[in-house]
Amino acid sequence: MKIGVIGSGGREHAICMSLLKSKKINKIYCFPGNAGTSRIATNINIKLDKFLEIKKFIINNKIDLVVVGPEKPLVDGLVDYLQKYKIKVFGPNKRASQLEGSKIFTKKLCKKFKIPTAKFAVFKNQKKAILFIKKCNFPLVIKADGLAAGKGVYICENKKKSFQAINEIFDGKFGLAKNVLIEEFLEGEEMSFFIICDGKNYLKFGTAQDHKRALEGDKGKNTGGMGAYSPSRLDNEILDKKILKKIINPTLMGLKRMNINYTGFLYAGLMVKNNEPYLIEYNVRMGDPECQTILPKLKTELIYIIESCLNKKLKDVKIKWHKEKSLCIVLCSKGYPEKFSKNKKINLERVKIKKNDFIFHAGTKIQDKKIVSNGGRVLNVVVKSNDFKRSRIRALNILKNLDWNNGYYRRDIGSKVID
Repeated sequence: MKIGVIGSGGREHAICMSLLKSKKINKIYCFPGNAGTSRIATNINIKLDKFLEIKKFIINNKIDLVVVGPEKPLVDGLVDYLQKYKIKVFGPNKRASQLEGSKIFTKKLCKKFKIPTAKFAVFKNQKKAILFIKKCNFPLVIKADGLAAGKGVYICENKKKSFQAINEIFDGKFGLAKNVLIEEFLEGEEMSFFIICDGKNYLKFGTAQDHKRALEGDKGKNTGGMGAYSPSRLDNEILDKKILKKIINPTLMGLKRMNINYTGFLYAGLMVKNNEPYLIEYNVRMGDPECQTILPKLKTELIYIIESCLNKKLKDVKIKWHKEKSLCIVLCSKGYPEKFSKNKKINLERVKIKKNDFIFHAGTKIQDKKIVSNGGRVLNVVVKSNDFKRSRIRALNILKNLDWNNGYYRRDIGSKVID
């Protein structure tokens, strides 16, 4: 069986590694991939917005199934496009992907179907948004409406920061902005909750806690994710039932009333206070770096789950997991999430990997037969063990041995569950 994986990040490297555990799969193509995927798959240098080229390659190389990793091709309609040519593809279609592509679409869905979330207001221009802010209590959360690679969220403690956020969003820092979303600040602890859905039925697909801020102590600017651990320390049976009843079920019901059947991974970013869940946002794919912490714990073959999903037979699947815990630390280029240098050599041969250690590549490429940096988030060091503290110590040792002077990482990943 030949598989195509769309994307170039740590999530896609983890997906490729998980898929390769199946004897059914004899070939993986990664579009465009990275230095890590090049060792286990064939990287195809086609840009993700070149739908025609992707389609031609899939057909010419008789690829049996395509898995779409990142959000942008999903929001742009790659699934719909490939399905027109009878290509089997895993991921939500363009209409379903509005859950992530438009924060305002999701907030309106929440309001209509009484899904617990922060109070909000939507503005189409700077002047009205700023007038509204002058009357608000702080802190506030200000969000760019569209995709922003995890960086278009501002937590503002005062008017000055709020005005700066509004101006940056409308000035195009995250692309063309037609709307801005202003929300009340929810107190509590964040949690990432995943399901996989076949359009009729769904199954829970693990939990994690991401660490978004660039600096230790949850300080600094928002990033795409500096690390994660799985399962979330908040995970419990009572909370699970509340999340499914109050958030997941009404969301899927609301989509069905709009004639939208959701197929693929769905990631609910939650704020939990006193064991009560509130929806912060939806992502229409596996999170990154949460995916890297969750997939090493998966015992059931990933391809079996995906095929069952596409064949609308998810209700017959029982997903099995390894008992160990998992923790991920992301190694970033210095300067990320702002300006950073690329093409910096990484000496991975310095590191010896053991059975439950994983290094998933993100912003890397092969240059002159050497691995060099090619992005803001460069590597994901994941360790699976019976104890989060042990996992973190081991991950930090790997990073210390790697000794990459051009990067930085957080040493406090998992602090709420460890320290």
